[in-house]
Amino acid sequence: MPPVKHHTRSKVGRRRANLRKKNQKLSTCLKCKGPLKPHCVCLNCGFYKT
Repeated sequence: MPPVKHHTRSKVGRRRANLRKKNQKLSTCLKCKGPLKPHCVCLNCGFYKT
């Protein structure tokens, strides 16, 4: 089957609907109580603990 040459805007939009960024859950640092992404080093104090 040959590839389709033209994709309508609606078809492209439906495919791209799931490519949006998901909201990330933020937790709080145990030392400085600042916002922290899970499994990452704290940007304020440098503390790391999962």
